[in-house]
Amino acid sequence: MVWALVAHSRPDMVPVFVPAFLMFGILIALVAVAIKILICCRIFAKAGYCWALGLLMLVPVADIIMAFILAFGDWPVQRELRLLKQQRR
Repeated sequence: MVWALVAHSRPDMVPVFVPAFLMFGILIALVAVAIKILICCRIFAKAGYCWALGLLMLVPVADIIMAFILAFGDWPVQRELRLLKQQRR
């Protein structure tokens, strides 16, 4: 709809509008991916895994597998806590 309004009112603006819109969209997508990487790396680090495993969340099939590992796996942090509780007894 916006495209039709720009093309109809000022046809000379179309060659400027399309690349600017595409660059803005690409910039927003890159920021979203960077935020996702940051969040996933922090989650893996806090769970006791290597932070670099968060990068696997960008791989299409690996993200599902890693989500299952986080949800149902035994975290290294939990393992360490269990060992410390056993030593205290």
